[in-house]
Amino acid sequence: MTSVLVGQSYFLRFDPKLHAQMQPYPPLGSLYAAAILRDAGHEVALFDAMLAASEDEWAMALDRTGPAIALLYEDNFNYLSKMCLLRMREAGFTMSAMARARGCRVIVGGSDATDHAAAYLDHGADVVLIGEGDATIVELLPALELGTDAALGAVAGIAFRRADGTLATTPRRPDIKDLDAIPFPARDLVDLDRYRRIWTERHGTFSLSVATTRGCPFHCNWCAKPIWGQRYNVRSPDNVVAELRWLKEHARPDHLWFADDIMGLKPGWLGRFADLVVEHDARVPFKCLGRADLLLRPGDIEALARAGAAIVWIGAESGSQRVLDAMDKGSPWPRSRRRRVACGPRASGSASSSSSATRERRARRSSRPSAW
Repeated sequence: MTSVLVGQSYFLRFDPKLHAQMQPYPPLGSLYAAAILRDAGHEVALFDAMLAASEDEWAMALDRTGPAIALLYEDNFNYLSKMCLLRMREAGFTMSAMARARGCRVIVGGSDATDHAAAYLDHGADVVLIGEGDATIVELLPALELGTDAALGAVAGIAFRRADGTLATTPRRPDIKDLDAIPFPARDLVDLDRYRRIWTERHGTFSLSVATTRGCPFHCNWCAKPIWGQRYNVRSPDNVVAELRWLKEHARPDHLWFADDIMGLKPGWLGRFADLVVEHDARVPFKCLGRADLLLRPGDIEALARAGAAIVWIGAESGSQRVLDAMDKGSPWPRSRRRRVACGPRASGSASSSSSATRERRARRSSRPSAW
């Protein structure tokens, strides 16, 4: 058994705009990693940077727990982590150095680390996880204990420095396809009462995040996908509803954010999900992200409404079909417009500022979506 301190480097306080909005969610990806390691028999503690004041709190957590392994595992389900700010990268470097100074072996995983593995290795990490790291971390820990180039080189999905200082990157590990086999996030390690207080004081309600899928198969050319690429895997409706029942019983949220890139892409999934939500009294109002062309499928809007959808975000991205085509969006603009009118749950749209045409159109016609 190895002692592991799991953390992440997204500090809400370092993101002034989002800190002012104060809509924090526990780090879902980190909680999955903690649950997986705990199931594998390791002793796991959590550092939650989301509500921490600075990296100094990470140092205190290291001193308090004394782990053999420090694992910085970013929340790959939270778009804030995927859009890594330079300040968060600096935090990751600082946290890695703090852990190394205390004799810990340091593992780092996430979108930015996948794209910039050498930089993280040069700032204190022993190993960088490439892509999805959930299965990799279990195999990696005994190899890291051996510490040899041969042992580490046998682990798929990592980057590390060989003994001679050269960079080694092993073949990418296939993504986990059976998502139902993954344990639920270790939310018992989070101070949920603190999150509840913050949400209730600022917004009058308490929201938590859930993920039903991993990845997105579409080809929008402005979207960075260092973790799952074009691959897409989905949990069964039964497994998701079992988690919702656990949340209702133990965490009692007033609202949920389904943090999928696209929820309910698989035909028939939403209908089955809605049936089970009703059958098991698992309904909690939620927001999710969808595509207008997929929501046109018969019964999907009605299923979302039955399951509890309050807001469905549609990535319209632009009011210009020319811009959409240039983005490889693959969705005709009139469909988004029609869906905003016909949608049962409240519809909100997002737009990209990646072109002058879009910026001009947004200036002429702006909408104010819900705060959360």
